[in-house]
Amino acid sequence: MTDAPSPEAEDGPADAEPEPQATPLLAPADGVPPLAIYPSDIARAAEFLASGHGPFAIDAERASGFRYSNRAYLVQIRRAGAGSVLIDPVNHGGDALAVMAPVARVLGDDEWVLHAADQDLPCLAEIGMTPPRLYDTELAGRLAGFDRVNLAAMVERLLGLHLVKGHGAADWSKRPLPAEWLNYAALDVEVLLELRDAVAAVLEEQGKTDWAAQEFEYLRTLAPTPTRRDRWRKTSGIHKVRNPRALAAVRELWSTRDGIAQRRDIAPGRILPDSAIVNAATEDPDTVAKLTALPIFGGGRQRRTAQVWLDALARARASEDLPTSSEPQNGPPPAARWSRRKPEAAARLEAARAGLTELSQRVSVPPENLLTPDTVRRLCWDWQPVPDVATTVDDFLIASHARPWQRELTGPVLVAALTATADIPATDAAVEDPADG
Repeated sequence: MTDAPSPEAEDGPADAEPEPQATPLLAPADGVPPLAIYPSDIARAAEFLASGHGPFAIDAERASGFRYSNRAYLVQIRRAGAGSVLIDPVNHGGDALAVMAPVARVLGDDEWVLHAADQDLPCLAEIGMTPPRLYDTELAGRLAGFDRVNLAAMVERLLGLHLVKGHGAADWSKRPLPAEWLNYAALDVEVLLELRDAVAAVLEEQGKTDWAAQEFEYLRTLAPTPTRRDRWRKTSGIHKVRNPRALAAVRELWSTRDGIAQRRDIAPGRILPDSAIVNAATEDPDTVAKLTALPIFGGGRQRRTAQVWLDALARARASEDLPTSSEPQNGPPPAARWSRRKPEAAARLEAARAGLTELSQRVSVPPENLLTPDTVRRLCWDWQPVPDVATTVDDFLIASHARPWQRELTGPVLVAALTATADIPATDAAVEDPADG
């Protein structure tokens, strides 16, 4: 018979200290600031921020899932000695840049502190706001090795405060903005400056301050990613479509939907869901009756626009430009196929991944932050034996925009992996993979 566990075994030692409870952060200490809507309000907000000192805590709210554009529908800024401001940057037409210019000028004075900066920098740049220096608290948390790096988790971990979330996925294009949404938005910058100092202290203790500085500067100066040519290939469920004519129908339906969504500034999925595009492309209806018999298309809104979708399907039937079932390749094939097509590359990749995983655990930085997976794959797939492996690897990392701290850490690991697998004979010819169809 197994003895029953003692109270200490179930709940820990009797004298153990209970976990401290985070203090709820329910409202800004100085109350929710008034929303600056008109140009005169926004100019006063700029003067208010100019009266403060030090870095700016900044956040922006978009309407992802509701609008086609990625524009900022609300901008929140906080600065020591001034407090917080909430700015409505929309409804200024072509004058938005001019209206926001006073704020942009003030923000050029010092560092910006954002959480997940890559999400907000593009929409802030659209209204003329670009940082002279940058500190990303989420990225800092990743470099510090935190397992959870969302804003609420980091605020609770480092500051002992509990942020109540709930409106991040709301339709921020709605007007007027509800009071509880503005309260939520103001809280997002309420303790961001304190969080920056707290996570910076952790990085300093870990000897990673310079790593973070390099990452922040890279992110600040990163050029926008070019829009991919075949975005329609990302239609959810497209893997079910193999026939070239049906793929042409997906392309035409997607492009038609995208044009409507862009004109009306509505999220494409709210015009027509991906599932309906794939279904129509597969069934290829040629009459209103056949189209509206399909799921989604039988609804009142879709019935009214049935001819638009039928015209798109007709263009696909007449098209002589039929797409292939596989996406045009840019870079190596999926790694799952390497062992068949290029076994020596698969061995290199396995060795490189193992080395980077060990390094990741040793320095407490996620592998993807040490080096992007795409960079590792490209190196291992394209590698050709050379006399000076170290120099060639470092040149490759420089060309791949790896930062100095990444090159210093990962270079020796990659050199070791490539050297260890150097004796594996190269494949004379690529083996045909049925999956490439």
